[in-house]
Amino acid sequence: MKQILTIAGSDSGGGAGIQADIKAISANGGFAMSAITSVTAQNSVAVTEAFDLPISLIEAQLDAVFTDFDVASVKTGMLSSSDIVKTVTRKLQEYTPNSIVVDPVMISKSKFSLLKEEAINSLKQELIPLATLITPNIHEAELLAQQEIQTVEDAKKAAKSIAELGCKAVLVKGGHLENEKATDVLYYEGDWSFFESVWVETRNTHGTGCTYSAAIATNLGQGKNLIDAIQTAKEYITGAIQNALDIGNGHGPTNHFYKMKSSK
Repeated sequence: MKQILTIAGSDSGGGAGIQADIKAISANGGFAMSAITSVTAQNSVAVTEAFDLPISLIEAQLDAVFTDFDVASVKTGMLSSSDIVKTVTRKLQEYTPNSIVVDPVMISKSKFSLLKEEAINSLKQELIPLATLITPNIHEAELLAQQEIQTVEDAKKAAKSIAELGCKAVLVKGGHLENEKATDVLYYEGDWSFFESVWVETRNTHGTGCTYSAAIATNLGQGKNLIDAIQTAKEYITGAIQNALDIGNGHGPTNHFYKMKSSK
């Protein structure tokens, strides 16, 4: 079983962050390991507080995993400060995993900032150049590319601009585009690929970005090429959204284990 590492923040509500990553990795056949960067107090309605773990503890978690396990792939999520971004970057340079999927988590659905302003440049200059793939949603891509995105053509321009930061590939997720289908735009080796799915009418989409990127990282760790890794993950996240859980009073989570029969 391939061993997949997620480096991200903890979500006490269980729908996003480390918790979503572990579920997605497990549901896609990987063995999930984690290095927690921050602890958040959050539920389906809002993030109310966040606390960054000490740098020494983040380093210790990464050393513990990399020195014992055969890490097939890495996914990063919430890295809230410049110091955390730099620490994670340094450790990834030290241990050189085969694939790195960067989910540039910046803001929660409830508009709670998960990435400090001062950390954006560190993300762009240090971590993104290491990435096999970066998976921004529309709002994150707008911040990284410094342009407005309303159409697929806009997403293409943004993806190409972000690729100039040095990463191998950029997947701009189209879940927030005003389109009949949820269209994700991939820029890779100078070419474009598009991943479409039906538009699912639901408010229960908490953790979709975390889940999607973790599934891609798992597929890459299992030896799939980038296109196949994304396509398989796209099918998985679409099913997880179609079978989303209507729990909590806000945005419910996707159903990571929708292929398993639910107990009544």
